[in-house]
Amino acid sequence: MPLRLSDLGKICFTSQHRFFAAMNIQENISLLPYNTFGMDKKARFFVRAQSDKDVIDALLFAREKGIPLLVLGGGSNILLTKDWEGLVLKMEIKGIQVEDCSEDEVLVKVGAGENWHEFVLFCIENGYAGVENLSLIPGTVGASPMQNIGAYGVEIKEVFDSLWAIERSELANRRFSWEECAFGYRESVFKSALKDQYIITQVWFRLSKKPQIKTSYGAIQDTLKELGIRQPSIRDVSEAVIQIRRSKLPDPAEIGNAGSFFKNPTIPADHFERLKSEYPNIPGFPAEEGTKVPAAWLIEQAGWKGKRFGSIGVHAKQPLVLVNYGGGEGKDIVKLSQDIQASVKERFGIALHPEVNFI
Repeated sequence: MPLRLSDLGKICFTSQHRFFAAMNIQENISLLPYNTFGMDKKARFFVRAQSDKDVIDALLFAREKGIPLLVLGGGSNILLTKDWEGLVLKMEIKGIQVEDCSEDEVLVKVGAGENWHEFVLFCIENGYAGVENLSLIPGTVGASPMQNIGAYGVEIKEVFDSLWAIERSELANRRFSWEECAFGYRESVFKSALKDQYIITQVWFRLSKKPQIKTSYGAIQDTLKELGIRQPSIRDVSEAVIQIRRSKLPDPAEIGNAGSFFKNPTIPADHFERLKSEYPNIPGFPAEEGTKVPAAWLIEQAGWKGKRFGSIGVHAKQPLVLVNYGGGEGKDIVKLSQDIQASVKERFGIALHPEVNFI
């Protein structure tokens, strides 16, 4: 009879010394290489997970020690404000496998530790459409449904099929359907009702073999026109998105950042109309609950674009990005973000909410 994950956990409990020794737990490890903000904070314990068993062993180790566990993928959506006095689990479960294929679509299983952009390139190389607008988004595949990542008119929920995740307390593996993930704008059930209760290990995507090219959002059409492309392929769209992102966003290898720091707020239609009478050029896009306003525009109008405060600041080209020029502290980034929120709230009556998780 095959073992359930929960049974494996019980066996591990009876042989703690053996599996702890086999886990290659490291101590007092700098997290500088593992977060794109470039914060040099330490983890008391650090371990890499390349399988479900590794994840369970890490959970058991943290439980035995009575310490918290932090899961890291690409480290592109976190802001470290202090040392982590627990165990950091670096998710490195890999693998891309086509599990089902028809004339129109393909079902692909991807390990949570796969680099997101590398997965996008795999899809483009094989003619699988649906994620090309999400090119060059930093992070790992496991974070994509958690955040419901999105860019240039596309969100992950449009191609998501299901996922496997390990429940932290019971060590049980559970499959989540599209409906069970409760996707919202940069939200899912894993950031709300089930926050810190599951660790995603595998994700399934349903992609199309017959592309529906989406170029109406942002500067994609203009960029394609500049490139002389009139009938774009998914590769053309991807390359246009990459060109746009590289022109607007700083490379984390050169300037520490976590990409877009704030979500684009949605406000009631009547609130937007009042603002439009005062600011005729304010951009807005129809949304389910009113009008979505670009946070970058609000931040720039409030005077924050390009502001620098010692080692930290607001990026000169993209005000939605807060940056660490080197040697900055997470707590200072938090303070800057709070000052920006207060400024935008006072001027426009709009509350900004961070996309980035403060640790």
